[in-house]
Amino acid sequence: MIRLLSLVVSIAFADSLNPSTIAPGLYLASGDHPRRSLIQFIAGVFAVNMVGGALIALGPGLAVLALVPHPRPTIVHILEVIAGVVMLVTGVVFWQRRQMLARHNLPSTSASGRSSLVLGATIAAVELPTALPYFAAIAAIVGSGQGPVNQLIALGVYNAVFVLPLVLMIVTITVAGDESERVLGRARDWLQAHWPVLLSGLALIVGLYVTVLGVTGLASGGHGTVGRFSRSIRRNVPH
Repeated sequence: MIRLLSLVVSIAFADSLNPSTIAPGLYLASGDHPRRSLIQFIAGVFAVNMVGGALIALGPGLAVLALVPHPRPTIVHILEVIAGVVMLVTGVVFWQRRQMLARHNLPSTSASGRSSLVLGATIAAVELPTALPYFAAIAAIVGSGQGPVNQLIALGVYNAVFVLPLVLMIVTITVAGDESERVLGRARDWLQAHWPVLLSGLALIVGLYVTVLGVTGLASGGHGTVGRFSRSIRRNVPH
């Protein structure tokens, strides 16, 4: 379970820098009742992602586990490799398109006329079908062989980490007070200019970490040099 949570947290941390949620959060942070609006927005994002992930993991996922109730370590390591490769590909794509993406304005929104809760739920629902990192994490969760309760805990941890930047906005508003609008305004300007590079770098780092876990896991059963080297790597890499 500890290894699964470390994997889930790693992917969620990279995925949390999603401009589709951060940019609207920054707008809400500069509006009326920013703390309340952000709390509602976070609740909407978290609820939709959690329910969507649970339906996938406990629907098709349970069907898979019924066929393979005790996944062999090899299957788990293969899923780790798949999750890592998804993150690496995502990082490469963002890096290749970083200049083009930086020229586009971040998503903007106004909460007027609609609840921040509905706004967060709507954005999460629209983004969910294309959330490749989340799907990679769900695949790893299902393939871990953990029971439904532990799978839900892992999904909850993922989504808690995913909304962490939004939580930090609330902390900034609380601590900085009247200065928070200026601080968050600077954060949005910086994000506008650098988010593709930042997201690409994090995706590449996390993808490499997860891929190494999977590859060394597959190779660690060998008795030759590769097997010994893989076991040495796994002893020194947190997992």
